[in-house]
Amino acid sequence: MKQNILVIDDDKNIREVVKLYLRKEGYEVTEAADGAIGADLFFGKQYDLVILDIMMPVQDGIETIKQIRAKSNVPVIMLTAKGETFDKVLALELGADDYIVKPFDPKELVARVKAVIRRSNQEDKSDILEYPNLKIDMQNYQVIYEGKEVQMPPKEIELLYFLASRPNKVFTRDQLLEQVWGFEYFGDSRTVDVHIKRLREKFKDDEPWQIKTVWGVGYKFEV
Repeated sequence: MKQNILVIDDDKNIREVVKLYLRKEGYEVTEAADGAIGADLFFGKQYDLVILDIMMPVQDGIETIKQIRAKSNVPVIMLTAKGETFDKVLALELGADDYIVKPFDPKELVARVKAVIRRSNQEDKSDILEYPNLKIDMQNYQVIYEGKEVQMPPKEIELLYFLASRPNKVFTRDQLLEQVWGFEYFGDSRTVDVHIKRLREKFKDDEPWQIKTVWGVGYKFEV
């Protein structure tokens, strides 16, 4: 069965090139010229991956990924014509699985698509981790703390699960970006700090487990 990819970009030429290369690789491709149409298409059919431009009329990619992430963990690759750190960090914080800066090599985009889909298929979402007062259920993307579900975005859950499944092991910010977000990210790694800060705010300081900062290195889930 062919995998379905939704391409949302207001540039017709880019959509045509992406569609041509992806179809050569055996993917089904659906197109949308703006985020509003793209969101409607996304929620009307099952897709394996979304390629999403940031700058678009009617509804931009930022608003569109917010809508997608509110209801789905389908992988998203963001396209940006800018390449500024702000755009990259924002895309990661909103739950993007990868990003690519325009102009790009279509062959590189195809390679990124294959890598993201492969990682998505390999992830074992059936695991459940339990610590005192804490349960992380990756099958249902739920975090239960003190008997109540804690609302948090998918990437926060994935970061928490990654650290908690490797207790007392220290990871650098770059390692966390590569392992949780799925690709090497050169430059500003503030997105990890932001996610760690948000996670810490959700838990008390006196638990027998804590997300600890290892100064000059990175973070660990200390038990």
